[in-house]
This record gives sequence, structure tokens and C-alpha cells, in this order.
Amino acid sequence: MKSRLRTVRLDLAEPLRISRSTMTAREAVWLTLDHEGLSGHGEAVTSVYYGLDADTLVRLLSAVDLTRFARPESALEALRQGELASPRAVPPAVTAAVESALLDLVGKRANTPVHRLLGTPEPPAAATARTIGITSPLHAAAEARRLAARGFQIIKVKAGTPDPEDDVERVRVIRDAAPGARLLLDPNGAWTVRQAQALLPRFADLGVQAVEQPLAPGDPEALGALAERSPLPVIADEDAVSLEDVRRLAGRVHGVNVKLAKCGGVQAALRIAESIEGSGTELMLGCLTASTLGLAPAVHLADRARWTDLDGHLLLAHDPWSGIGGTDGVVRANGLPGLGVEEVAAHEDVA
Repeated sequence: MKSRLRTVRLDLAEPLRISRSTMTAREAVWLTLDHEGLSGHGEAVTSVYYGLDADTLVRLLSAVDLTRFARPESALEALRQGELASPRAVPPAVTAAVESALLDLVGKRANTPVHRLLGTPEPPAAATARTIGITSPLHAAAEARRLAARGFQIIKVKAGTPDPEDDVERVRVIRDAAPGARLLLDPNGAWTVRQAQALLPRFADLGVQAVEQPLAPGDPEALGALAERSPLPVIADEDAVSLEDVRRLAGRVHGVNVKLAKCGGVQAALRIAESIEGSGTELMLGCLTASTLGLAPAVHLADRARWTDLDGHLLLAHDPWSGIGGTDGVVRANGLPGLGVEEVAAHEDVA
């Protein structure tokens, strides 16, 4: 088995502002594993929040020991046994990219889509949230109308501006512009406990159905206590990174946002889903802004989640891969072998 790496730039269609930053582009590193005429693909994207730049991703992906997966037929069982679990020195994003490429390759060799390898007979499909960043009420309303007209049933609104009234007004105009849409709210940890206690009832009155990570990460006890009194479901994101984090929060919050790049891939996500079963805490599948290649593994798990937020590829000016849809508000796996994705056009490499 041979590996290849390629670094590309993914430009967003428009800047995405959240409470802690504004993003216009990010770099992606594509990993390709070649074996006997077939290729499996995975993607890792840069992240300022997680301290990952392209050079670091290339270095770490280059250092992964693939000799234990020399026979792709044995790779699936090895993955199930957790043999790719991230060592402390290896970020979960790297593990997730390697696992993605292996699953894609194994599925192609078996002429089987990844979702069947994972025990789901039919291709999963799920309505995905579509994010509207921190922007003017006029632009937010126009975007909400556009999304509703295209079929989106769920809109996620970023929040956490210095003046919370700006967030309230943005949610109000989005609700009015897309009255049939279900609304999620994501302050990305921008609120204090006092602010959250004051604001959550107001957002509940505006029809928001759940809120992600309202408090700054690092105090899961405070998040759990807030969730206990909250008038709408509280979903942990930045406080729910590892399996151990999720076990501490199980039964304390209403949901946990599992991103494959955050937890370490598909098998890690399945272990998290198993750990919260029956606890009253439900699964949300989220993502970083990435291409279809980066999101595809999560789409093969979409039947397991209560909330699906897999719109990272829809935020791009040009998605260099295809295969999961989403432009009509629904992401879908397909019946093609492996991940079921393909590169649609040559993409500019990063020098």
C-alpha cells in the first residue's frame, strides 16, 4: 500500500463569522492510499482552534505507520478494534483522515458502500442544518428566504456578538423570513452563565429548538447545571471532544455534537453513540468547513443522529468533490463502493 498527500485551498463562498473569529478559507490535506489499482481517499482540514496548520497535518499524516494495514481486507476489523485510536501525540483529525481513506479503499475492494460496512443496509439520508453566520439582519433574512426556497428545513444561526440584542434580532428576522424552518442556535461558547439564563427563554420564545455550547468550554459541570434548567435542549460541542468528555456529560446535557475530525473518525463516533445510548443525551453529527470528501464518512452515519449539521461543503465557493448532495437541504450516501465520492475537477494545489 502506498500513500500520497496533496494540499489544496478551500475558499468559502462568503466570510463566515462566529463569536470568536471570521473565516474566508482553509487548507485541506488529501490523503490517498493506493493498492492494486484502487485508491481510497481521506481529508484533514486546518483549524486555528485546534492548532492545526497544513504543514503540521502533512507531517503527521506522513508519519502514520500503514504497515499494519498492508492487507486492506484486515483493515476493517482492525478499525473496529480501535487500532487507529489516536495516540496522545496524534490529533483526532489525522486519525479520522486515515480511517476515511482506509474505509474508502476497503469498500471499493469489497464493492460495498461504507454504510453497509458499518451495518446500515440502505444509504442514509438526513435533513441537514445550514449555517447562517453573524451578519446583518438584512443579509440574514435574505439568506433564510433563499435557503427555505431551496428546501432547507433546518437553519443554524451563529450567535455571540458583544450585544446579545443583535443575536435576538437576527434570530427574529430569520424566523420571520423562513417560518417553516427549525432553528438551532450556536454561540460557540460566548455567553456567561448569567447571560445564558437570561437569553435562553427569549430564544425559546422565538422558536429556537436547541442551542449548542452556550458557555465557554472547560466547565462541563456548569454546562450540565444550565441544561438542567434550560427551556430548550442544550448540546455540548467544544466541551464534548473525547469519549471521556462525553461520558462525563451523558445524562447531564440533551445532546453532544460529534465531529469526526474532533473525536477521531467513524469508529470513535460509533463508540460515543453507544456510550450515550439510554442516557437521555442524544447524538448530533457536526462538521468543520470541509469538502464533500471530508464530510462523506459522517454522512454514512447520518441515520444514527437526532440532529444533523453536515453543511461544511455547502459553504464553499467550489466543492472539488461530489457524492453526498445537500444543496436541497438533504445529505445522502449512495450505493457506490467506498465513500461514494469522486473528484469533480482539478483543484489548485497550495504551493
